[in-house]
Amino acid sequence: MNKLGVLGTGNMGSAIINGIAASGMDVEVFAYDKDAAKLSSLPVNICPDESTLVSECKYVLLAVKPQVLGSVLDELASAVTEDTVFISICAGISADFIRSHTIENAKVILVMPNTPMMLGAGASAMAQGDNVSDEEFAFARSVIGSCGITEVVPMDKMKEIICINGSSPAFIYLFAKGFIDFAAENGIDSEAAMNLFSATLIGSAKMLTESGMTVDELIKQVSSPGGTTIAGLEMLYAGDIVGHVKDACSACTERAYELAK
Repeated sequence: MNKLGVLGTGNMGSAIINGIAASGMDVEVFAYDKDAAKLSSLPVNICPDESTLVSECKYVLLAVKPQVLGSVLDELASAVTEDTVFISICAGISADFIRSHTIENAKVILVMPNTPMMLGAGASAMAQGDNVSDEEFAFARSVIGSCGITEVVPMDKMKEIICINGSSPAFIYLFAKGFIDFAAENGIDSEAAMNLFSATLIGSAKMLTESGMTVDELIKQVSSPGGTTIAGLEMLYAGDIVGHVKDACSACTERAYELAK
């Protein structure tokens, strides 16, 4: 049986632990958190410190805040071996950073998750380190996949992918706010508007992934000539919404590189 150690049991770490438990995976989970109270309700073996967890487990999920990761890795470095596999969900952290605080040839898998994994509906990008075996990577995918879907991207694109799935929920929520606020301003019940718009988001996502149509074809399908949708689209095009989305993605990516220095 594989042993997985989880360092950090905040929202994301807890979501992964609960996802594993719900999936029925044949894996024994260990955990450590400086706030021991967080561990009491989780289905894990509690470890007294970081080093004990690493000594006990082949796979170590790094789920702490990126700004404290360096000090956490320094605490556990003496327990790391060439067999240890780090699975990092710390945004913007590189494999080289993890190696610089542990051992030179540490095995590292990088993950860019998103907050919907707290509902089992995550979308996580994953990158396989050069010295990570396919079997090890497959296990890591099954761990992260217990909370949603996973897609593999090159290691050197893990900062660029952040805006696509990691930050994009916030962008989508802001977009949703415009529709919900408009409904309230026009005397429509906010809860009804929220339910209708949310269901429309889910349905539209299914059309993107399951219809076989391109994005442009799907837009055209909704847009009757001279109709209401066209009138709204003209305003969005005039405001260069696609350009602004790309600008937001560029700003997000630029910041990821700044944080990685």
